[in-house]
Amino acid sequence: MQEKLEFLIALAREKHFGRAAQICGVSQPNLSLAIKQLENSLGVPLVDRGARFFGFTAEGERVLEWARRIVGDTRAMHADIEMMKQGLTGHLRLAVVPTALPIVSRLTAAFWQQHAGIKLTISSRTSTEVLSHLDNLEADAGITYLDNEPVGRVNEVPLYRERYHLVTPVSGPFGDRQSVTWEEVATLPLCLLSPNMQNRRIIDHIFKEAGVSVDPILESDSLIALATHLKSGVWSSVMPRIVAEPLGFPPTIRTIPIVAPEASTLIGLVVSVRDPQPPLTAALINEVRRMAPELAAIA
Repeated sequence: MQEKLEFLIALAREKHFGRAAQICGVSQPNLSLAIKQLENSLGVPLVDRGARFFGFTAEGERVLEWARRIVGDTRAMHADIEMMKQGLTGHLRLAVVPTALPIVSRLTAAFWQQHAGIKLTISSRTSTEVLSHLDNLEADAGITYLDNEPVGRVNEVPLYRERYHLVTPVSGPFGDRQSVTWEEVATLPLCLLSPNMQNRRIIDHIFKEAGVSVDPILESDSLIALATHLKSGVWSSVMPRIVAEPLGFPPTIRTIPIVAPEASTLIGLVVSVRDPQPPLTAALINEVRRMAPELAAIA
């Protein structure tokens, strides 16, 4: 049964029979047969299928919820038993929104020093992808925005507040200022994260509240791409201070607080609702709670 549920989760993730089969290491006919057997045992159609995958039926969506819970709990049980035999070991997978990546190293370094037998994988993902990866058991935990868009049915641990600054050339019109307004920022040639990133949607909303709109000259889903363009001294950007500082801008680039209005957004850890939590996830939650005051102070 668990194998069939794993196949169902893979199909939800890939939305394609062939790719799901490849991920699961089986042939497409075998995957399709297993899901058909699951449908027969439950007495309801789970997949809206034709020549290709169209989605899940209402019953399929409900079974998918149970599949994620059952498979997740089964994996957690195995991890718990392994911990009893060997101590805390294994592989912890984190999905992180790009603007939180610069601070994650502080968390993962401290966590690994406490638990040197583990392996870590960090994936840069949009906020929507963070939640999707948790749902489909592709990530054990995520770091994302908590108070801007719905995060769904997860457990949350607040970390710090993201505060926004103008990153601009010293030679620019506001290069000698101690603070700037959002209205002033809107007059500059800007490079910003692309609209699929929640950080960008937050910034656009703040501009709107300030009564202005922006049409950036350059957009990218990569902070590194933005940083390299900023270093040319041609463009400006809006970034959280905690992001701008680790990017290593030269002295010709300044980071200036944006006021009127002052704005911040809460960043935190999210994990699937599970009791008990898998050992690695539970240890991470404890470390995040321990470090949250320190991270909040430097943000």
